[in-house]
Amino acid sequence: MREFGYRRAVDVPGAVALLGADPEARFLGGGTNLVDLMKSGVERPALLVDVRELPLDRIEVTQDGGLRIGATVTNSDLAAHPEVRRRYPALAQAVLAGASGQLRNMATVGGNLLQRTRCGYFTDLAAPCNKRAPGSGCSAVEGEHHNHAILGASAHCVAVHPSDMGVALAAFDAVVSYETADGPGELALDAFYLPVGDTPHRETALPPGALITAVTLPPAPVAALSRYRKVRERASYAFAIGSIAAALDVRDGAVHEVRLAFGAVASRPWRARTAERALTGGPVSADAFAAAADAELAAAEALPHNGYKVTLMRNLVVAVLTELAEEAAR
Repeated sequence: MREFGYRRAVDVPGAVALLGADPEARFLGGGTNLVDLMKSGVERPALLVDVRELPLDRIEVTQDGGLRIGATVTNSDLAAHPEVRRRYPALAQAVLAGASGQLRNMATVGGNLLQRTRCGYFTDLAAPCNKRAPGSGCSAVEGEHHNHAILGASAHCVAVHPSDMGVALAAFDAVVSYETADGPGELALDAFYLPVGDTPHRETALPPGALITAVTLPPAPVAALSRYRKVRERASYAFAIGSIAAALDVRDGAVHEVRLAFGAVASRPWRARTAERALTGGPVSADAFAAAADAELAAAEALPHNGYKVTLMRNLVVAVLTELAEEAAR
């Protein structure tokens, strides 16, 4: 591991200034991803700016009935917060599914959004990887890719985003707030993550040197009846091979509103808007749920060893929406 400096920030402007003064500096939250990447040599920062002591660790109900979640809120505190559990249960479920208690106690909301892919080629310095070394190639296309992307990928990168939390945030139209030397800014989560295209190393639209300060969830009554379901290859904590965040509002036997987001199928949390449009106003039935899933997955481009994800995600849509519909009917 490269030797590095360490500074503890005491306020947001100070943190931004410290990072801006050194192009090789990185913000340090819980370190559950960054430190691993430093050990493997993928990340080699000259300076770590510790932001854990910044006053960004609160969860507050907004005036319009949404939630504002500070960037240094730990995953454990997020999952346990009574307003998160009441207003956005799928978010609490996603966080609990994401890691062990020890990791949740350290990991932060801001860091979760910025975690890097767990593609084995990304962390193997001997392997070509366009995300780690632009222009070197994508080893996964012809190599091991059973857990790689089926949606929104390109010939330059087929890695998936590992966040569970991000999938639920995508379903509920989260907005990311940040601070730069030029002042504050906001990005809807849809715009926060960049398409892969031919620049997979550019993962977010955050300006250079930006510090995430909060994530805001707008009011979403539909989210009160929501669920997160994760499929993984072992019962203990593991990254998803497919996941879904879903919320459903049924009125007079028809779908009044629905939210769907997929995980582990793309380089970013995948908002299933085609499926949502297909379902809204239509019947509440397994056939309708399956048809909507098929409409969304029609754009899938599977590789030789990950085509199972198309069937997996179709089944997840039908199963989770059926459970929510049954719950709504009680």
